[in-house]
Amino acid sequence: MSAVRNVSRIARCIQPARFGARTFATSSIRRSAIPSLHTLTDDELMMREAVARFANEVVKPKVHEMDEKEMMDKTVIKGLFEQGFMGVETDTELGGAGASFMSAILVVEELAKIDPSVSVACDVQNTLVNTLIREYGTTAQKEKYLTRLATDTVGCFCLSEAGSGSDAFALQTRAEKKGDKYIINGGKMWITNSYEADIFLVFANVDPSKGYKGITCFIVEKDMGVQIAKKEIKLGIKSSSTCALSFDDLEVPAENILGEVGKGYKYAIEILNEGRVGIAAQMIGLAQGAFDEALPYIHQRKQFGQAIADFQGVQHQVAQIATEIEAARLLTYNAARLKESGQNFVKEAAMAKLYASQVAEKTASKAIEWVGGVGFTREFPLEKFYRDAKIGAIYEGTSNIQLQTIAKLLKKDYV
Repeated sequence: MSAVRNVSRIARCIQPARFGARTFATSSIRRSAIPSLHTLTDDELMMREAVARFANEVVKPKVHEMDEKEMMDKTVIKGLFEQGFMGVETDTELGGAGASFMSAILVVEELAKIDPSVSVACDVQNTLVNTLIREYGTTAQKEKYLTRLATDTVGCFCLSEAGSGSDAFALQTRAEKKGDKYIINGGKMWITNSYEADIFLVFANVDPSKGYKGITCFIVEKDMGVQIAKKEIKLGIKSSSTCALSFDDLEVPAENILGEVGKGYKYAIEILNEGRVGIAAQMIGLAQGAFDEALPYIHQRKQFGQAIADFQGVQHQVAQIATEIEAARLLTYNAARLKESGQNFVKEAAMAKLYASQVAEKTASKAIEWVGGVGFTREFPLEKFYRDAKIGAIYEGTSNIQLQTIAKLLKKDYV
């Protein structure tokens, strides 16, 4: 009975809602204080505007030529550094922008609206290379390498091999200790930015008897003996370089070990979660770019006396795609904000990358269908978006790997 009296006493203290006047009880947190996922800081808004301007004024006029030549224009790369887009989170004392992770994601998204090739070059630099050194590098390593990576030097992340793609820890590259140096032998494949790079984060096994616990990350400079074995000819993101690398008795000072010996596998797992948010951003940017190219055209072109966009069948498709792009964007922004706040974001990153890559493919395909024959030609940018979209389901963890990750984490919640 005492419990009942307590409940009754509490109930009397609560002011009932006056439904007629639409006055409801409110929490101590004002509704206006809870931002939406689209809420950006002033610095993030300025960064997004600066990237959009650079992408349209500097990158866009060169997209077709870079795609045809399968080579990134040097003025574009130089511009990325001059604008501060290659060291977004790097401290200003080291030449970076000192901005947020969300800012880096916005950079990737905005560039991808114009050219996903330029976008991924910037993404790898920021979310993988810079972050690894920033998180695990010594003070000396940060001062030496982050400064260069923020101002004039391209870097790359060297994990994949011929026999270790999704099964990354099956890598065969070896590093043998000789005095105060390590001798690296082996090779890498599918390495983004490697043709332009001068700094390589190379994962090699220092003790194969320990399995993946022997994997160690080394900071390698090109003039130490990195060889470009082959530059891949690809379906899409053609101006973004993808090369096979060869290491033959390459000598690296022991002081160039990044983090701890044998912890490379841990670093790779952690950093790829962050990288997946970047790829999701690239994919939503690509989808938005294709959407933005198609919509003006179908509102202008007429068939049977009306604009293509005014046919109900087309309207429904456009509305569906717009909804899916927005959903993918919210998944991506949510993963980014979770990462920034120090919360676990592994499942959300996998969801964002999985769904954004699916939406990118679907959007690019539908955009070509809406536009018709001209969309199938190389004179119109949609066919490039279509080719570029396919990679989203493959790199930085295939779609099947993302599904497996999501399923495994969901199981923990229920079993």
